[in-house]
Amino acid sequence: MRKAVILTLLGASAAGCAARTATFGDRVVASEAMIRAAEEGGADEVPLADVHLRLAREQVERARRLSAEGVADRARRMLLRAQADAELAMVLAREARAQARAREAVGEVGFIHQRLR
Repeated sequence: MRKAVILTLLGASAAGCAARTATFGDRVVASEAMIRAAEEGGADEVPLADVHLRLAREQVERARRLSAEGVADRARRMLLRAQADAELAMVLAREARAQARAREAVGEVGFIHQRLR
């Protein structure tokens, strides 16, 4: 979990820097860092998060192709989309874990309530 937070911060930091002066390679690294953070956060285990994670991976590949074709502006925008999808995947995975913990807590409260009767 701590590793995911660190990767997220690095990715966000890199993304912020990428907005002005970063090279295409720097932007790819930032996008891939965000994807790794989402993977480490368990996004591939949550169906909706996994969809966004796959989209992010595909968008990075599309950005590489666009860059190779000389369409730098579209490639840059595609990387921004990849970062956004990876971040969304990470948030959805966190939300799923939080909901699971809440369900467990409600179950425990119900169990305790039954025992007290």
